Amino acid sequence: MGSEVTFQCSRSADSRKAAILALGKAFPHQLVMQEFLVDGYFRDTNCDDPELKQKLARLCKSTTVKTRYVVMSEEILTKYPELAIEGLPTVKQRLEICNSAVTQMAIEASESCIKKWGRPVSDITHLVYVSSSEARLPGGDLYLAKGLGLRPDTRRTMLYFSGCSGGVAGLRVAKDIAENNPGSRVLLATSETTIIGFRPPSADRPYDLVGVALFGDGAGAMIIGSNPVVKTERPLFELYAALQHFLPGTEKVIDGKLTEEGISFKLERQLPQIIENNIQDFCVQLMGSAGYSEKDFNKLFWAVHPGGPAILNRLEKKLELLPEKLNASRRALTDYGNASSNTIVYVLEYMLEEAKNVRKDEQGHNEWGLILAFGPGITFEGILTKNLTV
Repeated sequence: MGSEVTFQCSRSADSRKAAILALGKAFPHQLVMQEFLVDGYFRDTNCDDPELKQKLARLCKSTTVKTRYVVMSEEILTKYPELAIEGLPTVKQRLEICNSAVTQMAIEASESCIKKWGRPVSDITHLVYVSSSEARLPGGDLYLAKGLGLRPDTRRTMLYFSGCSGGVAGLRVAKDIAENNPGSRVLLATSETTIIGFRPPSADRPYDLVGVALFGDGAGAMIIGSNPVVKTERPLFELYAALQHFLPGTEKVIDGKLTEEGISFKLERQLPQIIENNIQDFCVQLMGSAGYSEKDFNKLFWAVHPGGPAILNRLEKKLELLPEKLNASRRALTDYGNASSNTIVYVLEYMLEEAKNVRKDEQGHNEWGLILAFGPGITFEGILTKNLTV
């Protein structure tokens, strides 16, 4: 897990369209096995509520997550014991940890991505930085640019608190920048940690346990640009068309607040159903720009942010997808949990890995695909894309 794979381009890219030229990822050092999470969490928070413990154990089994990386450690809890005490104002302490942690992970993911890209860091012209795990002025984009040694005239854009849709939203923004600035090379970096919302279990907040069972930490990075340099750059995915849509009246379904105790999130039970009810029309609109219709769902590949197994299951059922169509999303969820905006990078890496094993007679059904994510709003983010490696 976490190994790097090199991919070669076998299709020519449209010089007018932006393409993903490289992918990178990074994680904190703490690897948590799902089977040990319950005992560790209740020990760390000094909680002995057997009912809540049983509830979390059931949730851990239902998420399908087996491993995930986290910034939280015994050292951090020793230094900041107040993080495990109910009701104490700790946003200052959380941001001390989160701001530096997300920057370090973003630097490591970006360096990995730039190395695979194969061009010098000085060739990066734009930076798009995505995070829902920090808050400061100047923002994390400046600290990331400094840590990487980007040129002072690198044009920076921040996307804060976009939640799970942030990675695809950042990709949409990077696509627009690349296509409207000839010769530009955009670094998209995402970085997240759950410490910003870490709290002890409480019977008054049973929904918190869903996050404990599901979410993980990490960072992701991509290089995006149009008109790839022959023999130097290897385009992976061509970004053909992008679409964003929010569902009116759903603002409270994914509800997040910054409080004295950090960030609190609440996901309503109807979230998977709302996504199921609206996903088909969204996908058909996005696919239509390449001449596809709802009859063609299984001709595409599907890179879907794995918000949770219920969302993947409902999407699969609604669109009548073949079981293997969501393999990459399910693998990312199993190996890394829901790492918020980062997770789409992990899904795309698995998608490329699986594309190498596709039979030649099936390649036409896996050339085009959709990159999808769902976030606060409820907001749908989608990109119609072409896999240039199959």
